[in-house]
Amino acid sequence: MAGVMDSVNQRTQLVGQNRLELLLFRLDGSQLYGINVFKVKEVLQCPRLTVMPKSSPVVRGVANIRGGTIPILDLSLATGRRGLRDIENSFVIITEYNTKVQGFLVHSVERIVNMNWGEIHPPPKGTGRDHYLTAVTRVDKQLVEVIDVEKILAEVAPTSEEISEGVVDADTQARAISKRVLVVDDSSVARKQLVRCLETVGVEVLALNDGRQALDYLQQMLDAGGKPGEELLMVISDIEMPEMDGYTLTAEIRHDPRLQDLHILLHTSLSGVFNQAMVRKVGADDFLAKFRPDDLAARVAERIRAFDAR
Repeated sequence: MAGVMDSVNQRTQLVGQNRLELLLFRLDGSQLYGINVFKVKEVLQCPRLTVMPKSSPVVRGVANIRGGTIPILDLSLATGRRGLRDIENSFVIITEYNTKVQGFLVHSVERIVNMNWGEIHPPPKGTGRDHYLTAVTRVDKQLVEVIDVEKILAEVAPTSEEISEGVVDADTQARAISKRVLVVDDSSVARKQLVRCLETVGVEVLALNDGRQALDYLQQMLDAGGKPGEELLMVISDIEMPEMDGYTLTAEIRHDPRLQDLHILLHTSLSGVFNQAMVRKVGADDFLAKFRPDDLAARVAERIRAFDAR
């Protein structure tokens, strides 16, 4: 137990400091890519793969790892390139996204670097809509591209965005019409999922790309004489974002007395034992793993009832 707590304490030292650790890897060329270490469970030489019929071409097979059967996705194929050819000498990054475990096949794994989210930037505006990047940065003067894994997973294994009947009743939907929610997420796919779900509940949605944009927006509201805690039902924020992450956004909000009553739900694909400790540390009101439409709709409905009962 002491070892687990030490590990939690070490991880939470990064919380609220706008820092992250990136695992650097390569696909089919010299380009460097990065993935947040929080998503990584382990890295290993590609194991024996069993091909599954009728699966997506991106899924090169499944592997038995630590007693579980895990799909192995070719990140090169998933991002529109040719598939990796020398699979036996390739590596697999075992990750956990949205409470699901999968492996990403890559050519090679480089090292881990500790960075500030302020050094991680959105993709250039000229990149277009069909790219698979969620952010870019530089390490030792080399460009590092951070892949939008949520977009890849949504394409390979789409999840339902429908809210089940009865999750939100008619009275709550009627009350929702006058409510506004601030959504913060750097993934275009995740933003669209959130917006569709929340609009089904009935609330008005303002969607922004990162924590810096969100904090600037709240500051502008305050400067104009607004009261975000009264004008916004809640803030639903991702954790991993360029410029400013969700932990730091939450900590900054909590440091401003004028924003103390603003309800914050951290909504993230990050999974694992550290999240609850981190949520408590930065002062968020709630935490929810992506993407569960019923759970999200239920949390928003609960918040609508609490908001009107004040």
